[in-house]
Amino acid sequence: MTKFTHAIVLAAAILALQLSPLVSLADEQKAVLITGASTGIGRNMAERLAHDGYFVYAGARKAEDLEELDAIENIKAVRLDVTSQDDVDAAVAIITEEGRGLWGLVNNAGVATRAPVVELQDSEIDFVFGVNVKGVVRVTRAFLPLIVENKGRIITTGSIAGIRSTPTGSLYSMSKHAVEAFTDSLAAEVAGAGVQVSVIEPGSYKSRIRRNAIGRYMNQLEAADMEVTDELRAAAAQLAAEELAMDEPDDVSAALVHALSAEKAHRRYLVTPNDAQAERTIRVFVRELVEVNQWELRHFTRDELVAMLDDALAAQEASD
Repeated sequence: MTKFTHAIVLAAAILALQLSPLVSLADEQKAVLITGASTGIGRNMAERLAHDGYFVYAGARKAEDLEELDAIENIKAVRLDVTSQDDVDAAVAIITEEGRGLWGLVNNAGVATRAPVVELQDSEIDFVFGVNVKGVVRVTRAFLPLIVENKGRIITTGSIAGIRSTPTGSLYSMSKHAVEAFTDSLAAEVAGAGVQVSVIEPGSYKSRIRRNAIGRYMNQLEAADMEVTDELRAAAAQLAAEELAMDEPDDVSAALVHALSAEKAHRRYLVTPNDAQAERTIRVFVRELVEVNQWELRHFTRDELVAMLDDALAAQEASD
């Protein structure tokens, strides 16, 4: 073969590789949709996945957030209010038409609230459950066919509040307890389709969710012609300072990466910034085990309970 012929063959091979669908970006990248990606945990997740080579459809509501997200490589911003069926349907159409498929759905959009039970307003109950529960169901139901087609993953951002409840936190905890039940039921329903389902349960990480909650509460007081006291303003300022001093949610995003990429994802990912917060959360399960067993007519002995724990640990080790 002459040098000229060799050069032609080499050029043709390079051109073929460039045009081959086997090396197209759409085929190489796994696409993931993240709701509530404008700030906090969702933004951290979107940036981490984009950096790791995923193609991220980042859901947000505000124009300025959509513009910022669109400027990041490997991210396409999608207007998505999880309480709007029109928005959800439009997002399904966009992602379907692009032809990348959808490997992962991350139900991250969420809101918080704090108030004693006697002070909870019906409008606030509807709002929190509309986002944290109905929004999760609405988005999952809409995108499930795409996830099933790819035998992909569905991950929902829960909270340690879905495990342990605190005074004035009943409404938020109720919504996150619902996410726990949703995860287990959905996982059983789609296991036969090859889809894995997980919930990530973050502790206290830097986010706007707490500031948004107290800001919304103050707005509600003003709208009802009720006084926003100096004490409440001081508490809001203190909360903002505490939230800004919290750790970045990098560990939460690391858990998401595992849930999306591991051959066998965990069902639950408890992610806390310190040992004390983790221990308080785990102790809730232990306390509830004791409480449930206490009144059961066929209650189990300590040795029987320990044997159950050993069985569960052995099963987990065998699956890892």
